[in-house]
Amino acid sequence: MTHPPRSGVGEDRLERYLALRARSQHLARDLSAEDQLAQSMPDASPTKWHLAHTTWFFETFLLTPHLPGYRVFDERFGYLFNSYYEALGPRQPRPQRGLLTRPSLERVMAYRAHVDEAMTRLLLSGAEDFAGLLDLGIAHEEQHQELMLMDILHLFAQSPLRPAYGRASPTPPVEPAGELTFVGFAGGLVEIGHGGGRFAFDNEGPRHKVYLAPFSLADRLITNGEWLRFIEDGGYERAELWLSDGWACVQAEGWAAPLYWEPGPEGWRVMGLQGLRPMDPDAPVAHLSYFEADAYATWAGARLPTEAEWEHAAGQIPVQGVFLSRATPAPTAARGERGALRQLYGDLWEWTRSAYGPYPGFAPASGAVGEYNGKFMSGQMVLRGGACVTPPGHVRATYRNFFHPHQRWMFSGLRLARDGAAPAPRRSAFEADVLSGLSRKQKSVPPKYFYDAPGSALFEEICELPEYYPTRTELALLRQVAPEMASHVPAGAALVEFGSGASLKTRQLLDHAPQIAVYTPIDISPTALDAAVASLRADYPNLALAPLVEDFTTALDLPAAAQERPTFGFFPGSTIGNLLPEEAVEFLANARHLLGDGARFLVGADLVKGEDVLVAAYDDAQGVTGAFNLNLLARMNRELAADFDLRNFTHRAVWNQALSRVEMHLVSRCDQSVQVAGRRFDFTLGETIHTENSHKFTPEGLEGLASRAGWRLEARWISEAPAFGLFLLAA
Repeated sequence: MTHPPRSGVGEDRLERYLALRARSQHLARDLSAEDQLAQSMPDASPTKWHLAHTTWFFETFLLTPHLPGYRVFDERFGYLFNSYYEALGPRQPRPQRGLLTRPSLERVMAYRAHVDEAMTRLLLSGAEDFAGLLDLGIAHEEQHQELMLMDILHLFAQSPLRPAYGRASPTPPVEPAGELTFVGFAGGLVEIGHGGGRFAFDNEGPRHKVYLAPFSLADRLITNGEWLRFIEDGGYERAELWLSDGWACVQAEGWAAPLYWEPGPEGWRVMGLQGLRPMDPDAPVAHLSYFEADAYATWAGARLPTEAEWEHAAGQIPVQGVFLSRATPAPTAARGERGALRQLYGDLWEWTRSAYGPYPGFAPASGAVGEYNGKFMSGQMVLRGGACVTPPGHVRATYRNFFHPHQRWMFSGLRLARDGAAPAPRRSAFEADVLSGLSRKQKSVPPKYFYDAPGSALFEEICELPEYYPTRTELALLRQVAPEMASHVPAGAALVEFGSGASLKTRQLLDHAPQIAVYTPIDISPTALDAAVASLRADYPNLALAPLVEDFTTALDLPAAAQERPTFGFFPGSTIGNLLPEEAVEFLANARHLLGDGARFLVGADLVKGEDVLVAAYDDAQGVTGAFNLNLLARMNRELAADFDLRNFTHRAVWNQALSRVEMHLVSRCDQSVQVAGRRFDFTLGETIHTENSHKFTPEGLEGLASRAGWRLEARWISEAPAFGLFLLAA
C-alpha cells in the first residue's frame, strides 16, 4: 500500500491514529482465535468484536461522510458491530456477541486493514471538518483497549486452567504501603468540569461552580491487606455495613471477597492478567463494586469522596501514574511521599459517592454521536482517575467514568474520604489498634501489646512454668545446635533480633559466634530494650549495641551501626505463630527487605502436637497465663483511660484444630459496658476479646510460608517431643 507524502497536521493525526490501531492489535497479539471469540458474560464482549466495533466507528462516523468515494467493506457489519446507537438501526444483541463465529478473525483483520488504508487517505487529504470526530474516535478506541483487557481477564478467570495474559511479570512492590493518612482541603466555592480547549468527552462539561465543605482524602488507595481485615471482621456478613441493594447483591451472588480472590491452603490468591498469584497485601485491592467500596468505607468510619471533591484535589496534581504499557498491567503498591496524595491517576479507577448525571447546562451533541454519554445518565455511579489498563494520555482530572453499582469486573478500587479538613488527633498505635479491634464483630487486641513492663515480667514467669514447654525446648535445642548455627553467621555481621524482649536466647548465638560485630534488638517496649541492653553491655563489652524501638513487623530501616554489614536475623520463640498466615508472609517479606539480599534468618516455630499438651501450655494451673492475658485490660486502664473491671473477665485458651492454632480469649462474665479512650463498648455475657493466636506448624507448612515471602530453606533443626523447630532461611 502506498501513501501520498505526509506533511503538517495530517501527518501528526496519521501518526496518532496508526499508533492507536497498532496498540489494539498488540493487545491481542498473544490471544488465540478461540480466545478472541468467547464471551464470558453479557457485560463483556469478545476481543474480536472490540477490534471490529472500533473499526466500524471510524468507518461509520468518519469515512462514510467525509471521504469521497469510500467503499464500505461489508454492509452487514453495521448490524454486527453497532454497539448502542439507536439512530443507526438494529444491532446484534449484546449478550449474543459471542455467537458471531462469522466473520472470521482473519476477515475482521482484513476489515481493519481496509479502514486503516482509507483513514490514511482521509487524514492526509487536508480536510479539517472532522477533527472533533477523529479525537472522539481515538478516545473511543482507547476505551475499548481497556475493555479488551477487562473482558479477557474475566474470560480467563472462568477457565479451570487460570491462564495468564501476556508475557511480563508485574513490578514488585517497592516498599510496604505504610499507615493510611489523610490530606485536608478547605473546600469553599470551587470550579469543576472541563473548560474547553483540548479534547474532552461531552459529559465532562460545562465547567461550573460547586460548594465543597471542608473535607479530607486518604493519601493512597486501600490495600489487599486492609481489605483482608474487613473480611476477617465479617464485612460480608454484617448487613448494617451495606446499602440495601448492596446487601441484596451479597445475598444473591454469595459475595465473600472481591472478584477474582480465591482461597487456598496457604492463603488468598488473586487472579490477574498475570494468572493466579498469591495476594500481595500492599497492592491496592481491585475489582470492587460500588456496594463493596461503600461498605468498606462505612466499616472504616469514613465515606467515599464525591466526584467534585476528587476533581478539586486531583486538579492540583500532574496526571502521572501506572497506566497501560508494554508490560502486563497490574496495580502496584503506593510509591512516593507518605502524607501526600498518591495513586490518584492510574493503578485503579476510584469509586466516588456521586451518581452519574448531567452537569448544569449539559446538552448532548446532535445526531448519533450524541448518544455516546448522555443516554446513560441513570442508575450508575462515577469513578475517577484511570487504571493500569487505561492507555496513557487518555484521562484528565475532569474525566468521568461510570458503571452500575453492582459491577465488579472493572479495574476499580477505593480511596477513603471524611468530613473536615483538620487532621485527626494523633493517636498512639496502641490506642488506634485497641479502638479498631474493639469495634469489630469479634472484638480483638493484637498480642504485641502484651509486652509492657508488667506483661514482659509475667511472660518471663510463664517461661518457667512446668506446662510451658516452648521456651525450655527451644533453649535446649539452641544449646545443642548453636555451634553449627553459628557457622552460618558471616564475619562482621549485624545480628538483628525481631521482638527481642529480654534477649535471653540471643546469648546462645553471641557466645558461639564471636564474629558478630553489632547487635540490633527490635522491640516495641523501650523499658524491655533498656534492661536488655544494660545487661548485654556488661557481659559483652566488645559488642556494639544498636537497639531499635519499633514494631518489629513493620520496621523499615536498620540503625546506622547495623547498615552496610552482612545481616543475620533472629526470630525465636515461635512468635511467628501469633500472626495470621497472610500476616506471617507479610512479616517475612518485610524482614527480607529490612535484612537485605544475602541475609540469613533463623526462625523458631512450635510444631503441631497433642491438644492436651498445647492447651495446658496456655492455661497453666497457677493462673500466670491468665494474669498475663488480663494485664492487657490493666494496660488499657493505665494508658487509655479505660475502666475495665478485671474481675468481670476470665482467661480462656482453646485449641482450634481447623486453623491449627491455640487461641487465647478474655471472656466477659456478665453483660457490661466499658469506656476506652472516650468511647464506650458493650459486652454481653460470654462475649470475648480475642487476644492471641499461637499457630502450630508442620515443617513443610513453615517452609511454604517462607517461600511465598522470597526466602528459601537452608537448614532446619527439630527437637525431640514436644517438638520445636529452628529454621534457617536464606534470602
